[in-house]
Amino acid sequence: MKTQKILLLFVLFLGTTSIMTAQKSKKESTTQNKTVTFYIARHGKTMLNTLDRVQGWSDAPLTPEGIAVAEYLGKGLKGIEFKAAYTSDLGRATQTTNIVLKAKGEKKIPITETEGLRETNFGSYEGDLNSKMWGDIALYLHFKNTDDLFANVKLSGVEEPLRVVKILDKLNMAEDYEQVRTRTQNALRAIAEKEAANGGGNVFVVGHGMAIGTMLSNITGVEVATPHMANASVCKVVYEEGKFTVVSFGDTSYVEKGKKEL
Repeated sequence: MKTQKILLLFVLFLGTTSIMTAQKSKKESTTQNKTVTFYIARHGKTMLNTLDRVQGWSDAPLTPEGIAVAEYLGKGLKGIEFKAAYTSDLGRATQTTNIVLKAKGEKKIPITETEGLRETNFGSYEGDLNSKMWGDIALYLHFKNTDDLFANVKLSGVEEPLRVVKILDKLNMAEDYEQVRTRTQNALRAIAEKEAANGGGNVFVVGHGMAIGTMLSNITGVEVATPHMANASVCKVVYEEGKFTVVSFGDTSYVEKGKKEL
C-alpha cells in the first residue's frame, strides 16, 4: 500500500512538471514571436552635408534646416506609440533622435546608442570634399567623369565604390560593403530579438543614409534596390518569427504630414 502511494505521488509529480514545462515553453515561444515594427529614419541635415563633405564616422551638428526637418518628422509620427528608441552613437543621429521624440511628445521611452548603426567609415576621405572622393573612385574605375559613375551607382549600388575607397584609403580604416552590411544587420537583428523577447511593439531607430540602405539591401534574403534616402525619411521594417520584411523605404510622408501640422 505504501509503495502504491509513493508511485502515485511520483506520477503526479511527473505530470505536474510536464504541464509546467509545456506552459513555460508555450509562453517563451509566444513571447519570442511577438512582432516588432521598426521606423528607421535618417538623421537631419548637418553642416558637413551642407558643405558637401564626406561624412561617415566624422561628425557635425544639425543645421537649422536639419533641426526643422527632425521636428517635422516628430510631429508626423504622432499617433504611433513607440516602446523604445535606438540610435547610432554619432552626434547627428542622437541629436535627431532627441529632437524627434521631443516634438512627438515622447518623454519617457528609453534611448539606446549603439555603434553598430554608424555610417560607413570612409577612412582618409573623412571630412574631405565629396567631389574629391568620388572623383578618385571614377578615375580608378575608368569612368569619364563622376556623372557616369553616379549613373552606374544607380543601377549597381555602392558595393564597387566602397571597395575602391577601401583600396585607396591611406589610414587603413575604411569599410567595404560587406563590412558595413554585416555590422548594421547584426545590430538590427540584436535589437529585433531583444524587443521581440520583451513583447514586441513599435521601435524608433535613427541611422545614416548609406548605412541604412546597405543594411536593408538583402535583409529579407533577397537583394533589393535601396535608392538615396532624404534627410529624416523613414523606412518601415517588420520583424516577425525571425524574419524581416521591408514595408517601405525612404518615405517622406511623415515629414510632409508634420509640416502641415506646424
